[in-house]
Amino acid sequence: MKTEFHRWFSPSLGKDMSVNVYGHQGKPVIVFPSSGGSFHEFADFGMVEAVRPFIDEGRIILFTPDSVDNESWLNKHISPADRAHRHNAYDAYIIQELVPLAASIAGRGDMLATGCSLGAYHAMNFFLRHPDVFNAVVALSGCYQLSYFVGDYCDENVYLNSPLYYLQNCNDPWYLDRYRHSAIVACTGQGAWEEEMIHDTRWLGHIFAEKGIPAWCDFWGYDVNHDWPWWRIQLPYFLGRIL
Repeated sequence: MKTEFHRWFSPSLGKDMSVNVYGHQGKPVIVFPSSGGSFHEFADFGMVEAVRPFIDEGRIILFTPDSVDNESWLNKHISPADRAHRHNAYDAYIIQELVPLAASIAGRGDMLATGCSLGAYHAMNFFLRHPDVFNAVVALSGCYQLSYFVGDYCDENVYLNSPLYYLQNCNDPWYLDRYRHSAIVACTGQGAWEEEMIHDTRWLGHIFAEKGIPAWCDFWGYDVNHDWPWWRIQLPYFLGRIL
């Protein structure tokens, strides 16, 4: 497997950011880490190896960036408004810096977003906010509202990063048409530590249905926990069906 490491000073974030690249050709896949995770988390927890057949066959190239969750949504030392501001800087880093690199390496710009846990939130949020960049998403065990992190606080930036809120009120054909021509997967188990994810995935599925957006919202068994062993099974399962 071809692997590369890239690190540069991000003007958007004002700090050095790292990303690993796995693969030689195929659909570029932006992988968002779980809560506060790093650029090597996906490899550390066996996820790269789990999807290795797709990489070796040249069907996908993985790009695994750092997160800034500990500076944004998970940072309890700053206000919710400042957390949202920091997340928007991360949005700029992904879209203006990482995406052009990924498109250049892959030779194509039709991207898939994926992630587990808080990474699933990021994957779904980036897909919904930027359907001109992403035409597929596989979100595993995600929550899709920010009240879990900022409580009842809601300003424009929090609202526009809460998929359950802005998608429910979206009537813009530019967005809806792109969603309807994309591959959308949101999956959660029904075992330990999945209560909020079950609630949000079910709510998300209802919104997709109301908007006439084809989406696969899948609920796995009561033995399926919020943990890496299940995500290592789920991701290749869904990739095999939507690629």
